[in-house]
Formats: sequence, C-alpha cells, structure tokens
Amino acid sequence: GFGMTTPATVGGKIFLIFYGLIGCAGTILFFNLFLERLITVIAYVMKSCHERQLRRKGVLPHNSRRGSGTSEVDSLAGWKPSVYYVMLILCVASLIISCCASAMYTPIEGWSYFDSLYFCFVAFSTIGFGDLVSSQNIKYESQGLYRFGNFVFILMGVCCIYSLFNVISIIIKQSINWILKKLDCRCCHRCQRKLFRSRRNVVMPGNVRSRRNISIETDAVNESDTDGRRLSGEMISMKDFLASNKVSLAIMQKQLSETANGYPRQMSSNSKQNGFSGGVGALGIMNNRLAETSVDR
Repeated sequence: GFGMTTPATVGGKIFLIFYGLIGCAGTILFFNLFLERLITVIAYVMKSCHERQLRRKGVLPHNSRRGSGTSEVDSLAGWKPSVYYVMLILCVASLIISCCASAMYTPIEGWSYFDSLYFCFVAFSTIGFGDLVSSQNIKYESQGLYRFGNFVFILMGVCCIYSLFNVISIIIKQSINWILKKLDCRCCHRCQRKLFRSRRNVVMPGNVRSRRNISIETDAVNESDTDGRRLSGEMISMKDFLASNKVSLAIMQKQLSETANGYPRQMSSNSKQNGFSGGVGALGIMNNRLAETSVDR
C-alpha cells in the first residue's frame, strides 16, 4: 500500500474491507505455497548434489537405480537440506531480482541505482512508505511492457523476500532456543550448588528444621544415590525412603509385633502403676518408651 491510489467513496472503502480479508488471506496462502514449492525444488537440487558427492567418495555405487539400489535409499532417506543453505540461496535470488529490477527502474524512472535498490527492498518487503513509487509518470516508452515487467519483478521479489523472512525467523528461533538452553543450564548448575550449600540437612523442601521432634543425621558418608539426593534437597520417592531406612523399619516392625503379641517385654510394677502399659502399634511403642523413661526417673 503505497497510498497513491486509494478508495474515495464509502462503498469503495466498505468493499475494500471485506475484499481485503479474502484477498490478503489468499495472497498469504499463495506466498506459503510458493515457499513450499521453492524449498521442494531447492531440496531436490541439493539432494542431487549430495548424492553425487557420495558417489564420488564411493559411498554409493555409480550404477544404482531406484529399483535395485537399496543402499542409496537408506543413505538418503533421512537427509534434509540445511536451513542455512536455503537462506543463502534465497538471499542470492533476492539480490539477483533486486539488481535486475533496479537496472530497469534507474533509466525509466530517473532514480539513482541506490534509490532503485531501496525501492526494491521497501516494495518487496511490503513496507510501502510511498516516498518512491514506480509507474506514476503520465507517459513512458513501451508503457505496457514496463508495467508488465514491474508486475513480474514485484511479484517474484515479494515471494523471495517473504520466503527469506520465514527462513530467517526459523534461524532466529533456533538461536533464541540455544541461548535459553545455555542460560538454563548455567542457572540450574548455580541453583543446585546453592541448594547443596545452604540446605545440606534437608530431605525435602519445607520447614523441616523448625520441627524439634525430627532429627536427621547427615554426618555419615553417602552410601547410595538416595543419600546424595537427600543432601541436595530433592524430594525422594517412597521406595528410596524405605530402601534407605531398612534397619529402622525392621526394628519398628519387631517392636510392633512384640507389642501386639504381648511379649517379650515384661512391664515392671512401677510402669503398670504409672499407667504406661498396653496399646498396640505406634501407641504401644510410645507407651513402652514412656514407661522406660518413667522407670529411669
């Protein structure tokens, strides 16, 4: 939209709004289809060149055909052209079209060659400032041929520049993802070091240290990956927790069975009098422990 030809009536403006929805969508679809076909042709040409290189190196046989040569299919099945090569080819194509169009605009429009290149970029990228507009003079030599050439150059230039912008956006996305991965890895290593230094005695995130009835011994040497993860502050699974506390669980199971069956601990008369006898399970263990402490007192 250079702005040199615009709708003047209300009906023309309303028609432009509704027609622009379909027209712009169809134009974008055309550019996308052009990009797909262009990349298909580029990939086919580059695949043929890659196949010739493999045959020169002796990786592929020279007489292999599609019906008989299975090694060729296996070696080229997953091959794809690099996005950088596609970008380079699109850059060269855009430069060639821009230089040819500028060679046409310079003598006909009376612009300098640099201004013609500037107009090509502004027009091909659909920016359209309107400071330079082609085919605006009253009369040209071979006006019909010039307008046809102008149409062809603008159409091919817009297709190439649009395709180039899409490929550049892919490269920018890959670069941003690579930078984010690098930053994420560095941040992860720093966070792990900080957690290992500051929260060495923590089994899982939370206010564990504030509870006085919980004591965790960390002076021993780490005998498994579970102990290492316990020191680093990660949450451990129940399986790892049970594997790291086998001895304690065995003692607890023995005490549960003894309190449930009523043997072999013999409660003294003082403990019975204090009322710390009886109970099954965890309540029995607690009563036995309280009975022992009360006897000691």
